[in-house]
Amino acid sequence: MTNLAESEHVTVPPRRVPGQPDMWLFVLFEAMLFTGYFSVYLALRTQNEDLFLQSQADLDLRVGVFNTIVLLSSSWAVARCVRAARAGQYRSAMTFAAATVGFGVVFAIFKVGEWIHEIRLGNTFTSSEFFQHYYFLTSLHLIHVLIGFIVLGVLIYQLRSPLRRSQELVETCATYWHTVDFLWVMIFAMLYIVR
Repeated sequence: MTNLAESEHVTVPPRRVPGQPDMWLFVLFEAMLFTGYFSVYLALRTQNEDLFLQSQADLDLRVGVFNTIVLLSSSWAVARCVRAARAGQYRSAMTFAAATVGFGVVFAIFKVGEWIHEIRLGNTFTSSEFFQHYYFLTSLHLIHVLIGFIVLGVLIYQLRSPLRRSQELVETCATYWHTVDFLWVMIFAMLYIVR
């Protein structure tokens, strides 16, 4: 008589990284690119600490915190989208994907509003070295957000039809959006928090 544990064959699905491997290469490239830029920023900051602190004081921390909360909420929504798609709840997945877009739009509106406010205060791209970095990093990030809208549009389009649905695509799109959110958290810490 064989042992019950021996007779039961449990199949464990192989572990895999979610999404397409190409997206993870992109994530790695972006991480290396931004790490390099953050290193340059920190090195320049240590050389001109007073100038950076004085310029940084003009940023509204409340807007930075609000935008961070909005993008973290968007990450939660896209994670819920992935989970719903895995469960076959595609209507719910589309709702969470649309919520992710909504959070992204709110972020973009507040970021542009912050730029307008800073420019009215006289803080332009050429007013100080700090604001050169501020506008460069936040503009580069906003471009990633705008690309993210296209990615999320593709995601919603794919989810709408049973013939086009692909869990791998859902996870790939979510990975891109999480990367955008992660980059913002790093930018927020560097520009608004580090003193």
